[in-house]
Amino acid sequence: MMNNRFTFLAPAKINLCLHVQGRYANGYHDLAMLMQRVSLFDQISLRLTSDGKTAFSCTDPDLDAAEDNLVLRAARSLFDHVGTNLGVSIRLDKRIPIAAGLGGGSSDAAATLLGLNQAAGFGLAKQELMKLGVKLGADVPFFILEQSAWATGIGDVLDPVVGLPPLHYVLVNPGVPVSTAWVYQNLRLTSPVDVAKLREFPRTPEGLVRLLHNDLEQVTIARYPLIDKVKQALCDRGALGALMSGSGATVFGLYADLELAQQVATGLTEDFGWWSVAVSPLA
Repeated sequence: MMNNRFTFLAPAKINLCLHVQGRYANGYHDLAMLMQRVSLFDQISLRLTSDGKTAFSCTDPDLDAAEDNLVLRAARSLFDHVGTNLGVSIRLDKRIPIAAGLGGGSSDAAATLLGLNQAAGFGLAKQELMKLGVKLGADVPFFILEQSAWATGIGDVLDPVVGLPPLHYVLVNPGVPVSTAWVYQNLRLTSPVDVAKLREFPRTPEGLVRLLHNDLEQVTIARYPLIDKVKQALCDRGALGALMSGSGATVFGLYADLELAQQVATGLTEDFGWWSVAVSPLA
């Protein structure tokens, strides 16, 4: 067993809507979000060892040098939880942009928990893994769920959502890293509409476009106006709608045709030098 290697994919996510309902006494925010995984992946490779040590390497130099990243914390929290003497060597091939509103770090942590649970045969249920995951980050339970979801609370109360329209997305990141903590610290809470009980989700592309909303855009775009330029560029190239994902800076445009989405992604990179890719939703 100790010589076997296991490989798992960690997908990105987008927020089709993100409402900030208020702020809790502990500083976290009360959220209501529609979240969907898409076909852009980091790759996690695991090699179990018997020395009780955790080792990590990454294709991104900044993460490679980090000694307390989410992947290592996820592995150590799972090993501590089950009380094992196993160790693991982890390799992360990074393809999801960092600090981009796509949940890459949370997805990596979730893939580590799911992957180690499977590879080592721990047999923990998803609900138990989600309890471990939320201590690492509010988005981690969503990735462990492995479904589109309506997320409330701090993002950890999840109701699975099925039947969303089969649209494709062009993800565009103009290259400005955004601190999620900074965005929330600078968010001015207004009197939001209570959408936490929303249960009817769109079945048509037009309905999904009408749902698009992100309370964090006002903060991020005020500091990085380039994000608004990205939204306009997508709409000028046939997007049915465009929205910033999470705290940014990635913007996604909605397209009914995958071939057109791929052409738009290529064109935006050629014309502006922006990182851009066409993706599809994951079932």
